[in-house]
Amino acid sequence: MIFETHAHYDDDAFDEDRDVLLAGMPEQGIGRIVNIGADMKSSANSVALAEKYPYIYAAVGVHPSDVEGITEKDMDQLITWAAMDKVVAIGEIGLDYHYEEPARELQKKWFCRQMEIARKVGLPIVVHSRDAAKDTLDTMLEMEAGNIGGVIHCYSYTKEFAREFLNLDYYIGIGGVLTFSNAKKLKEAAEYIPMDHIVLETDSPYLAPVPNRGKRNSSLNLPYVVQALAEIKGMTAQEIENITWNNAMRLYRMNR
Repeated sequence: MIFETHAHYDDDAFDEDRDVLLAGMPEQGIGRIVNIGADMKSSANSVALAEKYPYIYAAVGVHPSDVEGITEKDMDQLITWAAMDKVVAIGEIGLDYHYEEPARELQKKWFCRQMEIARKVGLPIVVHSRDAAKDTLDTMLEMEAGNIGGVIHCYSYTKEFAREFLNLDYYIGIGGVLTFSNAKKLKEAAEYIPMDHIVLETDSPYLAPVPNRGKRNSSLNLPYVVQALAEIKGMTAQEIENITWNNAMRLYRMNR
């Protein structure tokens, strides 16, 4: 069975067939899914999905691209959700410098605030970082995020930066980009990162792997990622599935 550590099944892309798709996941080899919040609405929807399906869990948080307009009242709501049994992380949170807005200082403010919440409630964080490797790392070091724990989702940086995040004992999320022919940097990082710190993800509905690149992604595409990782690591697909399952269980602090 495969543990899908990062998906967005509350996204509009799944409105037409969400229930049918999710109901069939276990028989298709997807044993657990963590649905990730990106703003307050999607966090609420993630909690609802976790309540509906026994094999779905939720992360709650505000993505760096959505921090404009959030308030301390929203942070109180995150704390309330975090007390629920099936909420397993604060995320996705972090820094995204791909666009000019929101302002970088505002992103950092709410990244730090949500890390404080994670520390308070005792949950790991799901870190989104795009075009912001150094600032992400520096901010995490300032916040002593190694004491919080979590995952660098949809990893896209070099193996050198991977080493720095591994030094904080963070897991590294790897998904469909690993199958892209132009993903040389990620493939080098995947070869370098030890297997006991890799978890599988799709970021559905985004970043579908080859041969479905450009289409709507879902957890059903994870076997392509498994195979690509198996080839890089010189392991069997079953070994990859087993190890990454156990890694995800540790990441999200699940006992069984």
